[in-house]
Amino acid sequence: MTVLVTGTSGHLGRLTVLALLDRGVPAGEIVATARDLTAITDLAERGVQTRRADYGDPASLDAALAGVDRVLLVSSNAVGARLEHHRNVIDAAARADVALLAYTSVLRADTSSLGLAADHLATEDALKQSGVPFTLLRNGWYTENYTANAAPAVATGQVLGAAGDGRVSAATRRDFADAAAVVLADGEHAGAVYELAGDDAFTMTEYAAALSAATGHEIGYTDLPAEEYASVLESAGVPVPFAELLAGSDRGIAAGDLEDHSGTLARLIGRPTTPLADALRDTAL
Repeated sequence: MTVLVTGTSGHLGRLTVLALLDRGVPAGEIVATARDLTAITDLAERGVQTRRADYGDPASLDAALAGVDRVLLVSSNAVGARLEHHRNVIDAAARADVALLAYTSVLRADTSSLGLAADHLATEDALKQSGVPFTLLRNGWYTENYTANAAPAVATGQVLGAAGDGRVSAATRRDFADAAAVVLADGEHAGAVYELAGDDAFTMTEYAAALSAATGHEIGYTDLPAEEYASVLESAGVPVPFAELLAGSDRGIAAGDLEDHSGTLARLIGRPTTPLADALRDTAL
């Protein structure tokens, strides 16, 4: 059995490789891919196979997927090109006759109002039409979406957003990576659609309170209209398309798109998901 993970120079892909190793998958049976192999030399030093793969370069994908049994397609972050990138990987997987392709989609992609859900849903449709056996890992929000960008809130004493009283069932990337590793290592999840989210949901006001407790600083939450929030992000140097995506995501949170109490993620990984307070404690703030 050979398992390939795409995008391993990024957080989720790398953590999935590490989770596979932790589950006892031999390093020589794992293929880690990246556009720049110098970014994953540490994985090669652990015995993991490394191959170049560029979502925009079909020839590189064919070479990378040669002889591979199972694939994790970590979704592209290229705004405007995401769907094309995903189709390239799916087509290469079909040509390679892989036994399973797991795809990191978004929570309830088929009903979500999130702007980014459209590309995910189109990718799911492409998978269904491809004939490749697949598993959908519909990931909710990463806790790191907040903890990794906490410095401005600590410095200013306020968390800004447009999520209202909406709740986020966030989980850490490690939680989601563990789920991907389970699916890849077991190989018995073809056709499954997993709605994956953290055990505990929180509002942005509750996040600000948790951040206050973790840092000892008084931090509150300021709720803004989505358009104003996007403007604030743009003035802070966030590119316009990404600022609009973030503001739109907060609008989706307010609508309940990222709250989930199914417990599917915890059941799949065999443990509770990481609480927000623990994630904050493990973050350099």
